[in-house]
Amino acid sequence: MKKNIFELFLNKVFNVPFWVKIVMYIKLAQEMRDKSCEEFLRNNPDEIFATFVPTITFKGKTELAERKYGLDNNIYNFLQCCMNEYSMLEISVNTFLSMEEVAKYYELCLEQNFIKKPDSVELYAMAGYIAGKFRTGEYFKQKGVITVDQLQQAILAHRDAQESGNPKRFGEIMVELGFVTEDDLKSLFILKEEAKKRFILDYNTVPKPETEYTNDSQKYEEEIAALKDENIKLKRKMLQLLELVKRNGQ
Repeated sequence: MKKNIFELFLNKVFNVPFWVKIVMYIKLAQEMRDKSCEEFLRNNPDEIFATFVPTITFKGKTELAERKYGLDNNIYNFLQCCMNEYSMLEISVNTFLSMEEVAKYYELCLEQNFIKKPDSVELYAMAGYIAGKFRTGEYFKQKGVITVDQLQQAILAHRDAQESGNPKRFGEIMVELGFVTEDDLKSLFILKEEAKKRFILDYNTVPKPETEYTNDSQKYEEEIAALKDENIKLKRKMLQLLELVKRNGQ
């Protein structure tokens, strides 16, 4: 956790020539349009779940330090990332977890009051939806797009459709009732599906763990081997220099 792996990756992207960035931007913008996800680009960055930085509470800091409850290591890793002020995406990349898994740990920590509840209803709703806590209708209700009465109306209409032998998805019912649009559903379902994928960066960008030695003898042998290798390289360089001197003398 000493290095922010995603930050290393971004630095590589930012260092590419500007004309490459232009093409990347155009292609990414087109993909966002194709997937009906442009709305997320127009939102305030603080309202986007991937860029959201959870705030750890005093209780969370205490549990991270004392580990009194003996929780899963992934939870402590999550809390440590919160201490480091990592965004949800950075937590995902640095812990090698999918966004869905990170959202589940987020919800668990939220329930235990290890982290603060976000002020944004969008962030709260999205976290619950990605984690599987909220279903489609509940997500839109939590977000404030539909009311409790409208959600109940959609539930009844969905039940009637099932009983009439003409089953429809709950999302279809909501669209038919005019509560949400097809693009609203499309972008939401894409985010849900994509959240299951892991974002594993090139291993060259991953900090290598320090070698653990079983004894001093193993460490000594590796140091000797490294010195021998360095000595061979130096000898080669000396031979090359001598060859150059001979040529110049001739």
